[in-house]
Amino acid sequence: MINVLTLTNFRNHDACRVITHGRGNVIITGPNGAGKTAILEAVSMLSGDRGMRGADMRDIARFNGNGDFSVFATLDDATDLSITFNPGDTNRRAKIDGDNVALSEMAKHLRIVWVTPREDRLFIDGAAERRAFFDRLAGAFDVTHTGRIARMTKLMSERAFALKSGADTHWLNALDSQIAGTAIAIAAARIQYAGQLNYFLKRCAVSVSGKIEQMLIDGMSAADAERAYLDYLTNTRELVGDKMILDGPHKSDFGVFNNELNLPAHLTSTGQQKTILLDLILAHAKLIHVKTGARPLILLDEAAAHLDEGARTNLFAALADANAQVWATGIDANIFKDVPNAVFVTCENGQINNILVGEV
Repeated sequence: MINVLTLTNFRNHDACRVITHGRGNVIITGPNGAGKTAILEAVSMLSGDRGMRGADMRDIARFNGNGDFSVFATLDDATDLSITFNPGDTNRRAKIDGDNVALSEMAKHLRIVWVTPREDRLFIDGAAERRAFFDRLAGAFDVTHTGRIARMTKLMSERAFALKSGADTHWLNALDSQIAGTAIAIAAARIQYAGQLNYFLKRCAVSVSGKIEQMLIDGMSAADAERAYLDYLTNTRELVGDKMILDGPHKSDFGVFNNELNLPAHLTSTGQQKTILLDLILAHAKLIHVKTGARPLILLDEAAAHLDEGARTNLFAALADANAQVWATGIDANIFKDVPNAVFVTCENGQINNILVGEV
């Protein structure tokens, strides 16, 4: 859990500090453009990845600064974490208790998951967006899963290039063998994650569909599924020159079913979809706590958007049972007045600085 967060030259924040007073929920309110989302983005970068916006580091630095920025946090166990960027660097730099570390080390201290207004369309957008969302969640437990996804993309591109350039059989055999093994591991991790997540879900259920996932769901062993997919790759060489024509884990999809309404999530209202999305995130947080003992951070940008009073009440009650520290933003502080164990932060956009005042 974060006790103190300090930003320097981050987005429209010159210098600001948020003190959580040990509270489990941090509610950040203020008008549009005041820098509320920027605070959540800064927190998300402490996980070691590019943050919830995936922005270019040069775009994050304050426009009238020196092109650098820093994010510094002190945790409840007194651990200090920091992310810094300087114009001369090609990437961010991470430190733990003042010592330089690899960015991947940050996730060992903070497990962070977020929902932004972009995810509000998760159930009605294409399969690629859902795959990316659930793969990111699954990667919180299997650190190699994210690497496998990236490796699969690279291998498929290499295969497409090899086919178009008339590569010899030995090269293609090696590529197809690597692709098949990686594909099975990806599919198995997805199935396992969906099953574990469903244990903590009541109003909805998550499913995975795809060529390889279905083989495993139907009881085929991983070894047999790998051989079957390898045969498929071999038999499509003369017909397939584009990686996107192939079937495989890059075409799989995640489905979410609303058990209360007996409908797929994409057929329900916007508010009902938002409720289910938040259910997924809260279930994920519980899964993190049970499997790792860690208390995750949940970032909810525009947390109450699309929710009626009843849905907000249910959300706030669920936050108290999440075993997580929740950072949420919104325009109207009154909407969050019933959030338990919360510190309220007012974000006011001035000409030079943003002023953040914690109120217990």
